[in-house]
Amino acid sequence: MSERSTAATVRKFRRERLIGRYFVNPAVGLLDRIGIRSALLAELETTGAKSGQPRRVPVTVSIDDEGAWLISQHGHRAGWARNIAANPQVRLRHGERWYTGTAAFVPDDNVVARARSFAKGRIPAQATAWTIKALESDPISVRITFTTA
Repeated sequence: MSERSTAATVRKFRRERLIGRYFVNPAVGLLDRIGIRSALLAELETTGAKSGQPRRVPVTVSIDDEGAWLISQHGHRAGWARNIAANPQVRLRHGERWYTGTAAFVPDDNVVARARSFAKGRIPAQATAWTIKALESDPISVRITFTTA
């Protein structure tokens, strides 16, 4: 494998998934329900690869006129990434607005540069890039191209 051994990458992924699933994602969901939101956060809705049911997860996002950029910190291991691989049709809620679109993995994209582009200003951009780097195990950029609603 690349810089990290497979075993270390899998251990990091399992630890991050545990923390995200049981602590971070519920906390972000609670803050969202009471109206506390961040411009960097959105809710991604995919269709479960196995269940066929809608699955929602908070994600860090950068939205432009034609779509949105996301980073799957754990690459294709992330649940929402597996769902996208099975069905790329997604919905994305940013603030109060829902967008529909088609998601695609962009393996040649520079993940660190992409993470820096999410935040405005030198210090927030560095902090965002550092956070992504600290939490990643096998990152890949994801582009959602919005469809007209």
